[in-house]
Amino acid sequence: MRYELLRIWESDKKTVVFVTHSISEAIVLSDSVVVLSGLPGQIKGVVPIELPRPRAEKVERSAEFLNYADRIHDMLKGDK
Repeated sequence: MRYELLRIWESDKKTVVFVTHSISEAIVLSDSVVVLSGLPGQIKGVVPIELPRPRAEKVERSAEFLNYADRIHDMLKGDK
C-alpha cells in the first residue's frame, strides 16, 4: 500500500499528513517524521528524511534507511 500511496503522490504532489505506528512506513512515505510522545501527546522530535525520490522497496534495505529507523526507535524508547 505504501508504494501505491507514493505513486499517487508523485502524480499530484499534494501536501499530506499521514499518521502511522509503523516506523518503516513513516520513513518511506515522508519528507519529515514527527515523533509524538504518549499521553499527553507532545512532539518529541522531528526527523527530516532525505532519501532520494522516487522511492522503491530496495530503499528499506539501505544503511541510510536503517539509520533513520534506529534514530526514530531510540526517540520512542521509554515512551510506554
